[in-house]
Amino acid sequence: SSGINAEWPLRPGNDRVEQAYLNQKKLKHQTNQLQFNAMELQKQSEQWLKLLDNFNQALKELGDVVNWSKSIESDMTRVSHTLAYAHKGYAESSSVLEGDTGSGSTTT
Repeated sequence: SSGINAEWPLRPGNDRVEQAYLNQKKLKHQTNQLQFNAMELQKQSEQWLKLLDNFNQALKELGDVVNWSKSIESDMTRVSHTLAYAHKGYAESSSVLEGDTGSGSTTT
């Protein structure tokens, strides 16, 4: 086998064979580089997908907070209206009672 390699460049017509061998060697190197680049692209794509997933989760949580705050605001508005109504009713009934007591004390 080593004898063939030693004589190989000296034989006429081996230029095409040698060129084919060199091309094959270049293709092998380029194939390896392509495989490496593809793996790097896959890793980067996976990182981007994780980042996008985290971003989507954060947006979902933000949406949940917005919905929660709207719900709390609605509840607080109802409580405020209820208290205002109750206070108004108490003030009216209180003034009626005071008016009755007051008129009775002023006429006596």
